[in-house]
Amino acid sequence: AVAEVKLRDDQYTLDHMRAFGMYNYLHLDSWSQDNVYYVDQFGRVMNLSVTLDTALQKPREVFRLPTELTACDNRLCASVHFSSSTWVTLSDGTGRLYLIKSGKRGNSASEKWEIVFNEELGSPFVIAHSVSFIKSDRHSVAVLLLRVEKDELDAKGSGFHITLEWVTIAEIRKEGDHRYEIFKRRVLQGKSVPHYAAIEPNGDGLMIVSYKPFKFMQDEDEKLEENDDAKATNDKKDPLYYWQQTEEDVTITVHIPQDITKDDIKVRFSPENICVTLKDQPPLMEGKLYSSVDHESCTWIIRENKSLEISLIKKSEGSQWPELVVGDTRGELIMDSSQCSESLMHLTSEVLNPNPERENPPCNAQELEECDAFLEDGASLCRFDGDTLKVTHVINLGSNQYLFSVVVDPREMPCFCLRHDVDALLWQPHSDQPENMWEHIATFNALGYVQASKQDKKFMACAPDYSYAALCECLRRVFIYRQPTPLPTVLYNRKEGRQVGQVAKQLVATLEASDPILGFQATNERLFVLTTKTLFVIKVNPGN
Repeated sequence: AVAEVKLRDDQYTLDHMRAFGMYNYLHLDSWSQDNVYYVDQFGRVMNLSVTLDTALQKPREVFRLPTELTACDNRLCASVHFSSSTWVTLSDGTGRLYLIKSGKRGNSASEKWEIVFNEELGSPFVIAHSVSFIKSDRHSVAVLLLRVEKDELDAKGSGFHITLEWVTIAEIRKEGDHRYEIFKRRVLQGKSVPHYAAIEPNGDGLMIVSYKPFKFMQDEDEKLEENDDAKATNDKKDPLYYWQQTEEDVTITVHIPQDITKDDIKVRFSPENICVTLKDQPPLMEGKLYSSVDHESCTWIIRENKSLEISLIKKSEGSQWPELVVGDTRGELIMDSSQCSESLMHLTSEVLNPNPERENPPCNAQELEECDAFLEDGASLCRFDGDTLKVTHVINLGSNQYLFSVVVDPREMPCFCLRHDVDALLWQPHSDQPENMWEHIATFNALGYVQASKQDKKFMACAPDYSYAALCECLRRVFIYRQPTPLPTVLYNRKEGRQVGQVAKQLVATLEASDPILGFQATNERLFVLTTKTLFVIKVNPGN
């Protein structure tokens, strides 16, 4: 049977349930999609592969964990992650990490798992993600380890915090010596289990979707350096001005000394430039604006709180300015929360549900039902730079609830699916494209609304070719939602009298099993559902 590890009495928080209680025990090899893996109660990594259409071969042992799993009292479930087509990271749930060279998987002739690195890395963890890459002619594997740890200082909260440890294991080549060893270890800490955490393919950064923020924990040396940096930063003055923007205008606020009167202020506008001077001082702000303005409509006033407020009217509406005066870093942009949440959504379309066949407008918030409300109203998406360990991008997801993640292309980062109004939108991160870092690649119509009513849902997934989405409950039932497809016959909507060109089908499969569902994976053709003692394969799309 599957090596299921049930939560202990001291693992009572929602975070324990999310990280370990809802763990997906079935591992799909994205490089070889007819292959799934699980770890059994003897610590064996078992492979099941589909041969003819739905014919499953017998489970085949590819690796056996050297440690006796039941000997460790506080162990977690064993976890597996496929870093590339020939490399695997594996944890036995006791705190030991294995790096394995597997050979080309899915073929019993070439698949041979051998340990090239294994080390005890502290308290037990599960593997959240891993990538294999080559940098400076040296092969490395980066792994993310997830832990829920007791927090003695947290008197008001749950008494636990979450850590993500980012471990990089690199190849060492010296004369007659070829081995792998730990090159870097960095730890992030937060107060909620991340919905999504993935390392960029080249190992340069990290993306996290979480309800509460994560930050890097530092060593003493780094703290001293940071204190020096902080001193240097404190020596710098506060921003000289603050600015905000909408799609139509820009508002600049400058604090001015008490003795300055209206006659002492000179503001010059031109289509491309601005110049602001106080009395006989050097210009407070001068230079080329990021984009053209309607200079004849620009105005300025002195507010009661002794601040100068300048309004610029944008020539081209809708564009967001990344800076105000080109090259001037003395100001600070203030973004409101609605602009933050729009920053993901402006990449899709003006309409919430772009569907040329649908005349009705999308639903508004007043039409949402009780099952649509969800607790975590403020998840955010952050990108961390691997060198500076600082956040480079933050997007407030607002009410765009996180649903699931899926690997569409194993060479890219996993995609994540967010609820957007009644629909579900799939986003592909591109770490190498700063201008288009998150691309909207697919839409599942009404899935956001439909999944909200499934109170017992445990796992969600979709096919890598987006042909269907699926979710399963804790027991027995699996729901499959196909994308709209053209109809072979003519169908009319009798109420409206119009012809219907496409229909999206929903299917329900009921498994003949009384055991809870422990694993769930989707490929383009089939769904794999794992219970303690049975693996079900559901044929969804016929083979090409």
